[in-house]
Amino acid sequence: MRLLKINKVREGRYLKNYELVYENRAGHEKKYEIVSHHEIRDISELGDRVSGVSIVAVHEGKMLLLREFRMGVDRFVYNLCAGMKEAEETLEECIRRELYEETGLSLKRIYKILNPAFAAVSICDIQNQIAFVEAEGEIEDFHMSENEWIQAAFYTKEEMASLLETEQFSTRAQIASWFFSIGGLDNL
Repeated sequence: MRLLKINKVREGRYLKNYELVYENRAGHEKKYEIVSHHEIRDISELGDRVSGVSIVAVHEGKMLLLREFRMGVDRFVYNLCAGMKEAEETLEECIRRELYEETGLSLKRIYKILNPAFAAVSICDIQNQIAFVEAEGEIEDFHMSENEWIQAAFYTKEEMASLLETEQFSTRAQIASWFFSIGGLDNL
């Protein structure tokens, strides 16, 4: 498999659509579509930048989840607090800002930030980092824009196990929630 060229197909407000042209194993041309948050000017720039952070936040033995309306699937899903990193922002600043904007909570402590990973490797070059943190304060919902509908809450292991049986999640939130529900975050 050899990437021959990349062409921008569409420029959206947050996402850019690209067509990748590959030479496949049989020597034939294969066109493949992806999206990116970034302007890709050269093949070497494909998948080389981190877009944002997903936050696994705990407080007093409970884990934070957001129940939010997602326009892309026209329904509520459980998700992690997350967002895009602004141009000159550090990752810690991004974590603080997103946690506050989506929940009103403050960052008390960062336990671990994982290395960048691809968010949806089959359709985009977007990389995120997962941050394991302790949050503090009271949840408030006045920070939402008119285009968001977010309900933040902390859940016990038992409550989380129950949600996992009945509710829909983003993949990242489902993995983190399951791990939390079986005690996988007890040593933070």
